[in-house]
Amino acid sequence: MPNRLASATSPYLLQHAENPVDWWPWGPDALAEAHRRNVPILLSIGYAACHWCHVMAHESFEDEETAALMNANFVNIKVDREERPDIDAVYMTATQAMTGQGGWPMTCFLTPEGEPFHCGTYYPPAPRPGMPSFQHLLVAVAQAWTERPEELREGAGQIAAHLAEQTGPLQQSTVDVEALRGAVSKLRSDADPQHGGFGGAPKFPPSMVLEFLLRHQERTGSADALSLAEACAEAMARGGIYDQLAGGFARYSVDAAWVVPHFEKMLYDNALLLRVYAHLARRTGSALASRVAAETADFLLRELRTPEGGFAASLDADTEGVEGLTYVWTPEQLTEVLGQDDGTWAAALFEVTEAGTFEQGSSTLQLPQDPADPERWERIRAELLAARAQRPQPARDDKVIAAWNGLAITALAEAGIALGRLDWIEAATDAARLLLDTHTIEGRLRRSSRAGEVGEAAGVLEDYSCLAEGLLALHQATAEPRWLDDATALLDVALTRFADPEQEGVFYDTADDAEALVHRPSDPTDNASPAGASSLAAALLAASALAGHEQADAYRVAAEQALSRAGALAAKVPRFAGNWLSVAEAMQSGPVQVAVVGPDARSRADLLAEAARAAHGGAVVLAGTPDADGVPLLAGRPLVEGGPAAYVCRGYVCDRPVTTTADLAAALAR
Repeated sequence: MPNRLASATSPYLLQHAENPVDWWPWGPDALAEAHRRNVPILLSIGYAACHWCHVMAHESFEDEETAALMNANFVNIKVDREERPDIDAVYMTATQAMTGQGGWPMTCFLTPEGEPFHCGTYYPPAPRPGMPSFQHLLVAVAQAWTERPEELREGAGQIAAHLAEQTGPLQQSTVDVEALRGAVSKLRSDADPQHGGFGGAPKFPPSMVLEFLLRHQERTGSADALSLAEACAEAMARGGIYDQLAGGFARYSVDAAWVVPHFEKMLYDNALLLRVYAHLARRTGSALASRVAAETADFLLRELRTPEGGFAASLDADTEGVEGLTYVWTPEQLTEVLGQDDGTWAAALFEVTEAGTFEQGSSTLQLPQDPADPERWERIRAELLAARAQRPQPARDDKVIAAWNGLAITALAEAGIALGRLDWIEAATDAARLLLDTHTIEGRLRRSSRAGEVGEAAGVLEDYSCLAEGLLALHQATAEPRWLDDATALLDVALTRFADPEQEGVFYDTADDAEALVHRPSDPTDNASPAGASSLAAALLAASALAGHEQADAYRVAAEQALSRAGALAAKVPRFAGNWLSVAEAMQSGPVQVAVVGPDARSRADLLAEAARAAHGGAVVLAGTPDADGVPLLAGRPLVEGGPAAYVCRGYVCDRPVTTTADLAAALAR
């Protein structure tokens, strides 16, 4: 019989709806049931694309004997971390504090009040060195609760108090010119000179760090910053982490050389990387960066776009329980599809060997250099894609996450302008309409939807921030007033509901009227996706350059106050402050504002194209007719002698208008 998850909108929860485990969704009813029965809560957190979540589900949650132990001794709660990042953040902090590491699946034992007393991640069905079996753990925890419940409660209370104390705000510290220069130096010391990127295995795409490095190079001319960014971007684009046939990036590489990925494909990774490669192509003219940007955008539109116009959360890491089944090849398989000559050529091109680079003699596809015969490459690529399409395909988690769609809107709008793709801007517009029409309930955002049906989870800070930033990018791409109005409405809610009223620049990840958890999360670090606070700072800074003067000053002050809390993070661990550093670079540059005016779109086209090419990252660029209604950036900027003109400002200082692309390039180069 289906359990209580059968009515969920989350595909991850629905994956567990037929388990023999008596699962509850998170909520007051589940906690009340734990109180009524006086038993602990077993909290299991994961997400649909997670390989080891699938493994533990098959080994334990589908097992009748294990389920009987769980049902008899616990109230079992299943949470989709993507739907409830606030719950995930609270208990991930506890897991890391107790074990020194974290990950998914996450397995936490809580008091009926929700306070954790034992946490871990994956547990196997049979004991392994240093790891008990899941059944043994269940029995031990149940026995401890029966024999010494007050001891566990007291310990849980102390843990909860300690976590609340340790997750306080960072002290104020400036991110100035010296801090930005120091961050580049620290990143250089962390860089992998052989394989590109930073640190060792496993290696994650450092998308926000790359964005910072590009902006730093644009402001300072630093060859060091550009070389770090280019080396990493090329290594990822040529490695197995990138889908050489269909575009799009996997979540991370299990090795230091970007050869073997963890095969899940996440919306947020691909949105952030699309933005980076589009900016790299704009800045350097790199054909590789331009191709990867285009292929990644095509992947988003082809594989992740939903019928409602939004973007799905992810594609699974495995297919039919096997990691990489869809994507890897042997030399024999290449020959079978392509014939002997082309198969041998493709094996050499993609570094597919008899020994294999993955498992059981199979290989991921790499592209260490561009093919010498482009026509042959395109033909072979099409044939391999057609053959791959006949294989079993990974499942898609088709829920629409507000924050991640905000990242996709930003990327598609900015890349569309940078690379001249109006269809990407149209796709961004469709997603924005869906988010505003479906996710906005009485002026407040909901976190997710599926098939056009909005979920119950309230939006967190990153939802407001990332969507606001996306709408501001769309306002620049289209000059439509609606997107600016909706963005500032979101920012006003964020400033009212998420700010700490007692400490300037401090923001919580949950609203002041959200469900009370063990502690109110406030994570300032940029990890796989930007921190809610750093995204808010970015959106506030852009809004300060786009909104009317009354709003602009307030937004600028709020952005500066938020950034003042990131100095220690940027100095000590810049790899986890990439978005903060990008905001700081934009702030150092002004941010640059470019208003292009002309009687019609055709007359403005050349100046707009030059602005899109030459303006620093973090700049705001907008084109339209002078004094267009609802577009403050165009106010008071007339035509020059009846013809088009560009106005360049930095902060509160403006240059004289220019009328030629050469003069605009010179103005932006200063």
